[in-house]
Amino acid sequence: MTLRILTALDHRHEDGVATTLVGRRDLQVVRRCPDLDDLLAAAAAGLGDVALVSSTVRGLDRDAVAHLGEADVTVVGIVDDDEAAERRLRQMGVAELVPARDPAGDLIATLARLSTRVPVLDATPTEALDMDAELAALEAGLDPFGPSILPADSPGLDGEEHEGLVISVWGPAGAPGRTTVAVNLAAELAARGTSCLLVDADTYGACVGQVLGLLDEAPGLAAAARAAELGTLDLPTLARLTPTVATGFRVLTGLPTPSRWSEVRAASMAHIITVARGLADVVVVDCASCLDDDEELSYDTRAPRRNGATLAVLAAADRFVAVAAADPVGLQRLVRALQELDGVVTPTPTIVVNRVRSSAVGSAPERRVGEALSRFAGVEVTAYVPEDRTSLDRALLAGRVLAEEAPGSVVRERIRQLAEALVPEVTPASASRRRRWLPRSATMGRWSTA
Repeated sequence: MTLRILTALDHRHEDGVATTLVGRRDLQVVRRCPDLDDLLAAAAAGLGDVALVSSTVRGLDRDAVAHLGEADVTVVGIVDDDEAAERRLRQMGVAELVPARDPAGDLIATLARLSTRVPVLDATPTEALDMDAELAALEAGLDPFGPSILPADSPGLDGEEHEGLVISVWGPAGAPGRTTVAVNLAAELAARGTSCLLVDADTYGACVGQVLGLLDEAPGLAAAARAAELGTLDLPTLARLTPTVATGFRVLTGLPTPSRWSEVRAASMAHIITVARGLADVVVVDCASCLDDDEELSYDTRAPRRNGATLAVLAAADRFVAVAAADPVGLQRLVRALQELDGVVTPTPTIVVNRVRSSAVGSAPERRVGEALSRFAGVEVTAYVPEDRTSLDRALLAGRVLAEEAPGSVVRERIRQLAEALVPEVTPASASRRRRWLPRSATMGRWSTA
């Protein structure tokens, strides 16, 4: 079998690689691409099996590597004696690396192995995105290539592999209360001593920061996505981007404006979730409602997918919470949306019906809602959250969770029961860490340095 090779190398690597491969019948250099765009075009056209790239190729990021993987092209990185460059390539999803100082033996051996087995890269296919490291570091307020220290409360500190549970909180259009459930679910898990990370992945209307009364702007999801694109997102970096709020859980705030949705691609979102599993025992993700993938209708297959982040979260989730409003419109939207979720979500949906009230559905509202969803959607309701506008408004005004502002409310109790149903026991990794209630600060808002 002749292995077709595409190259996108800088001048320091080009000659050495060309000399190594010239004259070999089992290896054929099909195209020497001057830039990343030409490499992606050649891969999309099916011209190659392997792409040799330098770490310094302009625009090379996680999405570009994922796009090559979608075209069944395995990426092999040519690296100098630079640990930072090697680390970035591996975090971008490049599994095969060859030292540039003497590529002959290692490169031939690697290509010979790939000629019999071309692996698919561990990355979610999506589109390429061109970013620069300086902009990402500036917005994140950190040096993406510098050393860092993992916080002492991280489950992954001991060096052992840790994989937390991911709970996606989703609901159809119409503001059924996704964020309210997600925020208070994270608070209840933290109250039990479970280390928890709340991620605001709503690319249409992120509002976790406002609900928690955060006074200071944080780089949040946009900075994490950029670091993921550049291959610099690891546990220490994500820890710096997710401060702990006074209620005891970490928060990755969402996009400051919906217009920046294109900065969060599916591949970067999937990588954020993967890293987040190592930072907390439970990761709660507040998702957007829309599931349409109409970008497939576009002739430009590399067009940004606005709903790619939501679909990536749902595909990675271990628990799937579907929130619906307890009224005829909200219930109908849930029934139709559940049909769209076939093939998208693996776990069985945990149905939460929010704002339950007799004025909207008649007497005995829980029984009526349960019968309707069982009949038309074939699902059972796990939690009924009653309407309590007074408690929720008071908590929203104060920027607090229900456990702080209305600990005796029925709404809080139902969400606490939901947390127990989703995560019955505290995992061993966090059993020794108990939640600490920290004082509010007039200067730092609700961020805690603990």
